[in-house]
Amino acid sequence: MQTVRVSRRTLRQYRGVIRDDLMQEILDLAGALRGLRVVHVNATPVGGGVAELLQSVVPLQRSLGLDARWMVMEPEEAFFDATKHLHNLLQGAPGELSEDERRTYLACNERTAAEMRRFRADVWVIHDPQPAAAGAALAGVPRIWRCHIDTSQPNPEAAAFVLSFVNRYDALVYSRPEFRLPGAAAPRVAIIEPAIDPLLAKNRRVPPARAREVLRRIGIDPTRPLVAQVARLDPWKDPLGVIDAYRLAKRRVPDLQLALLGVMAAKDDPEAARVYRAVRAYAGDDPDVHIYVDGSVIGPLEVAAVQSAAAVVLQKSLREGFGLSATEAMWKGVPVVVGNVGGLRSQVVDGVTGYCVNTVEECAERLVRLLTNRTLARRLGRAARERVRDHYLLPRMVRDELRLYQAILEDRGRPAAARPLAVPAASEPAAAS
Repeated sequence: MQTVRVSRRTLRQYRGVIRDDLMQEILDLAGALRGLRVVHVNATPVGGGVAELLQSVVPLQRSLGLDARWMVMEPEEAFFDATKHLHNLLQGAPGELSEDERRTYLACNERTAAEMRRFRADVWVIHDPQPAAAGAALAGVPRIWRCHIDTSQPNPEAAAFVLSFVNRYDALVYSRPEFRLPGAAAPRVAIIEPAIDPLLAKNRRVPPARAREVLRRIGIDPTRPLVAQVARLDPWKDPLGVIDAYRLAKRRVPDLQLALLGVMAAKDDPEAARVYRAVRAYAGDDPDVHIYVDGSVIGPLEVAAVQSAAAVVLQKSLREGFGLSATEAMWKGVPVVVGNVGGLRSQVVDGVTGYCVNTVEECAERLVRLLTNRTLARRLGRAARERVRDHYLLPRMVRDELRLYQAILEDRGRPAAARPLAVPAASEPAAAS
């Protein structure tokens, strides 16, 4: 297994962004858990929402006095082919895992479990289906399985396969109550919504002049209206439906442009290249459809600039665990139009912080409404930013995780001793850093 290096974070850096009462609650919880060794395990160190979350969660937990680690599996390519198929099946796709896919999955997890046994942990946090069997094979230490996808209507065969592992965990965590895997049971089930780190460059608003400069550099006309979707090229993100909605909206807004940012960086998504070819072919020779998949061209600054400059940001998913790309745009004060599914439905209050849509036609109509009524767009964008501030910033998620660790220790008869800490003043050094 590979241990992932992370940058530094302190809770003090969020002063002025989050409420003081939330900061104090986090410090109180952390004081009772100081020294707790928490090891997070997932499939890949880059690409996708889970890796991005852990890049911020782990250093913030460390700064609070926990001994937090992040480790990733090191499988062969065939494993990611199998787990991508499993991921799709758990979201309801038809089909079944082949015997070869099962063997590949189990063999890799057996090797991973053997390596995990070499490390001491007070709590293991296993993210998503890829390492689920490895975590289930451990014993004697509290184990949490955190499912970041919507498993509410799974393929029955895939569900039965995964249930044989996840039902051995001490706690199951979902992003939304309705995402629960049918038949999954554990002593504790927690709902912890994901969040974005406002300190990341990708999540900061880019000043208009700078954003226009970046757009011009990557080939987008900054003087014409732009709609954008930032999401990996995955059929569940409905990139073809996004193009259809853009085409309908363009009939009313002839100078409209579309940007699809789907950088292919995640090792656990072998379908991306095939989907890119299909999306590229579907877009045809339209010069106003801009598709970006090269991480050397599109980095955090470019993502932030496109989201900041877009008149509307889309996340037209057909199934969605949460949709942090929409959260990012909302935090920048940009109105969003999202698929009426999953965690998007909880983030976006329809007509208040954006729009939830069910069809291509409805998506196009909402786009035109926002593109032609900028007063409405600004009002929704302001409300969206405040909703993210109240519910979807990283410290709140870390607070929820600390609560879960404390509850699991109490379940095991190991209540933590309270050692409350004080909220640091802006001039003080960060607590427990």
